[in-house]
Amino acid sequence: MFRPKVPTMPQPTGPVAPPAVVEPATITSGTPAPPPAPVAPVPTHPAVRLTPGTALALVGGGTAAVLVVGAVLVSMLLAVALTATSVAVCAVGIRSVLTRR
Repeated sequence: MFRPKVPTMPQPTGPVAPPAVVEPATITSGTPAPPPAPVAPVPTHPAVRLTPGTALALVGGGTAAVLVVGAVLVSMLLAVALTATSVAVCAVGIRSVLTRR
């Protein structure tokens, strides 16, 4: 019951064609290869040009991203601090109830 059953390999059905015979190719000497095409020179100017407007937009976007990430991290830290404080207050309350009995 708990032994795995190994599937059997299915047998091919229908007509099976024999493997094709591959004839060896003959190499004949032909005309020499044409010379390679000249390569275009690489431009020396950068692909992205930063204008004062785009630089200001990049700085503004980076600042906004840092502020958003900082706000999320501070809110998470505040949530952890509030949770720890409430657990501590509950623990002190339970302890005082148990010691009075």
